Amino acid sequence: MLKKINETVSFIKNKTGFQPEVAIILGTGLGGMVNDVETFMTLSYEKIPNFPVSTAPGHDGKLIFGILGGKKVMVMQGRFHFYEGYTMQEITFPVRVMKFLGIKYLFISNASGGINPGFEIGDLMIQTDHINLLPNPLIGKHYYEFGDRFPDMSESYDIELIKKALIIAEENNIKVQQGCYVGVTGPSLETPKEYQYFRTIGGDTVGMSTVPEVIVAHQMGIPCFAISIITDLGIPDRIVKVSVEDVQRAAKAAAPKMTFIMEKLIESL
Repeated sequence: MLKKINETVSFIKNKTGFQPEVAIILGTGLGGMVNDVETFMTLSYEKIPNFPVSTAPGHDGKLIFGILGGKKVMVMQGRFHFYEGYTMQEITFPVRVMKFLGIKYLFISNASGGINPGFEIGDLMIQTDHINLLPNPLIGKHYYEFGDRFPDMSESYDIELIKKALIIAEENNIKVQQGCYVGVTGPSLETPKEYQYFRTIGGDTVGMSTVPEVIVAHQMGIPCFAISIITDLGIPDRIVKVSVEDVQRAAKAAAPKMTFIMEKLIESL
């Protein structure tokens, strides 16, 4: 694992000569944020040694380096999921690489299903916690270079970043929710009883990503900020059949508000 990380880090450094401060992972239908990046260089995942390749719809599979909010950023336009057949170590490999490249913060976005009855399609939810129903990405051989073997997860999402984001939203009249994201394997969408179960155990949204990356980033001491766009609802009497295209359309429609908050938050660092 360490050998592969170092190979990938060396490749990126030699190819770009760029020292990113902030890393951003963009979720389904949210790749448009890269249009606001003053791009220095773009690398396709296929060209990066040891990098997985995105196969999910709405994930372009590009690593973008540039300036956003006055900060040097690296942006993953497309992520990896357990349902694509990747191991948890492969899914979180880019986060390990980010740390070894020297990033100071990790920002993550996702499209998710709302299970809190107070949520509407198009709402933004700042993640304050998560429930992991995926295999834990820390299972397996431990390397002390990664951090603690048993990391405390009581503050997985950085409190100060959340406070700043809430102020930005309030000052700009952007409605935001806060809550807990339930991470599941997918790729099938949930049954009504599964939605009910996720709500019962404390979830506000449900999705198929984000949690593995946050666990690994937190282990490595990287402050994390994550935001969900509610693209469909799993609420009794409001459940309708949903396609991937529906999710992408809803995400794209709400993306400008998410982008604004994240850009202003990065600017404030």
